[in-house]
Amino acid sequence: MDFLELVQKRRSLRSYKPDPVEQKKLDYVLECARLAPSWKNLQCWRFIVVEGEAQKQALTTAYAETNPGRKALLQAPLIIVLCAVPAESEVYEGKDYMMLDAGLAMEHLILAAAEQGLGTCWQGLFSEEKVREILRVPQDVRVLAMTPLGYPAEERNPRPRKDLSQIVFKGSWGSSDS
Repeated sequence: MDFLELVQKRRSLRSYKPDPVEQKKLDYVLECARLAPSWKNLQCWRFIVVEGEAQKQALTTAYAETNPGRKALLQAPLIIVLCAVPAESEVYEGKDYMMLDAGLAMEHLILAAAEQGLGTCWQGLFSEEKVREILRVPQDVRVLAMTPLGYPAEERNPRPRKDLSQIVFKGSWGSSDS
């Protein structure tokens, strides 16, 4: 499948089969994340792979009771937690490159997972402090996102996307060829 097909296929999934993820596939998606570009090649990201039921259950306590992401974390055989080391990045002209760099690594992971037939759902609405405590993440490291990782138990239809003419300008803001 080419890249456009891959990004068209990828969906946020909240329902997973209990089937384990093969180590080869897990290594592949982590390797793809490792190869993401970063500011000055500082590679500030770190990933924690969570497999145990007790740890997965504990992570759900970092979510509000009404957050639908809780169910996905429990169903999927794995949870990948994205962390970043601020000291291994910079803020330049008000732009926090740690967030961009970690986001690129997570997007590489998520797209690689889709290529391997695995589902993900980027999640960020949780208590960072609770996750830090559960996973013993040092105070000088940020916990930025999580994703369940596993085989999809559902098919999801594409969500509507804005037309290119709504998001692309030629030469300056608001300009187009029309």
